[in-house]
Amino acid sequence: MISLRRRLQAGLAASVLVLLPLLVWGGGTAVRSLVRQHALSGLTHNAEALLGAAHFDAAGRPGLPGGALAPVYRQPFSGHYYLLVDAGGPIEQSRSLWDHRLPIEPVAPGERHVLELPGPGHQSLLVLAAGYRKQGHALTIAVAEDLAPIEHDIARYQMVAGLLVLAVLASLLVVQRAFVRRAFRSLDALRDDVRRVESGEVKGLREDVPEEVGPLVREVNRLLALLDQRLQRSRNSVGNLAHALKTPLTLLMQQVDGDALRDRPEVRRALQQQAERIRDLMERELRRARLAGAGAASRHFQPARDVPALLDALRRMHDREGLRVEADSLPGVAVPLDDEDVIELLGNLLDNACKWAASTVRLHIAVDGALLIRVEDDGPGLDGDTAEAMLARGARLDESRTGHGLGLSIVKDIVALYGGQLQLERSADLGGLTAQVSLPTGPDTA
Repeated sequence: MISLRRRLQAGLAASVLVLLPLLVWGGGTAVRSLVRQHALSGLTHNAEALLGAAHFDAAGRPGLPGGALAPVYRQPFSGHYYLLVDAGGPIEQSRSLWDHRLPIEPVAPGERHVLELPGPGHQSLLVLAAGYRKQGHALTIAVAEDLAPIEHDIARYQMVAGLLVLAVLASLLVVQRAFVRRAFRSLDALRDDVRRVESGEVKGLREDVPEEVGPLVREVNRLLALLDQRLQRSRNSVGNLAHALKTPLTLLMQQVDGDALRDRPEVRRALQQQAERIRDLMERELRRARLAGAGAASRHFQPARDVPALLDALRRMHDREGLRVEADSLPGVAVPLDDEDVIELLGNLLDNACKWAASTVRLHIAVDGALLIRVEDDGPGLDGDTAEAMLARGARLDESRTGHGLGLSIVKDIVALYGGQLQLERSADLGGLTAQVSLPTGPDTA
């Protein structure tokens, strides 16, 4: 999609390209009209001067004394011409016309006609033919002027004006480009805020923006706040439900372990299994409900910030001699995934690895268009068929170990929630199990 900046520049360029030529054309037309009016005014004065010098002989034929004529009327093809016409037709014409004839018809006294006729030597003549009455005789005087020099001047004016228009257009585009850049510079801070929201540094956009984008920014902030409130409300509700269910479940387990069922071991064992299953299912669904998922308005995962505390907690939980929990260099970037979701995933994978490992658990995290996680241990591991079967049926990795861990279920839920991939295979370095997870993070990470 074309940017707004380019649209504005293209719009101004198109407007200038249309309007300035119209301005030049309109200016040329106005100049031509003024020149025409000025020429007609001069022709009128010339016709009146000729009328004043005209006389009639005894036969009533009009004529002009040679001394009364301006030199331009005696010079051939000078561009200034006159013609005397009576009711019988042309009587006398200027020497400047030479043998060229102008088709002028008699004009009634008091009337005037303006004509454009070809003159000698392909000249373009503006002709004023006016009818007069003098000494009782009707007389038509036609005066003409060659407009070619004036048209040449007008054409030169239009050429100069066109070049000026091009210069003005280039200057306007440069100035407009500078003003548009300056105007859009106020949106750079908003763009930075969007990136900071993506990286989880802030939870909203600044609202001191141009009024044209103000409603959009306020609506985005409202939606971000609404998403954050819903996520927090969901997680708080899940926590409250967990606390509410743990007490009656604990009491139920105490009753099962009490003396009332000591003489009935089969019933006691069945109730214990069902209670454990209820606790596992409850814990699984509660954890699943707490997942934020991709695109949530929450704090983003930063391996260098979030993983060390998790590793310390796991070392304390699995405090046994000879167990080492190692981690490669952790990326310091912010990954646009909910930090609680990723920590939940890592916690499950590392907890399982610690339970099965003989002495070493190794964690590797990388960010390269996706969040890449690899957890290895030196435990008994799984062969390919077993790993594939466990992924297919969602079994637990820790079925033979103490505790009620949720195994692969919560890991698979998080991976599916983010559209990622999970692979289980034997570790080439440690000989145990390798769990590899890839979670897409989009094209950019902050």
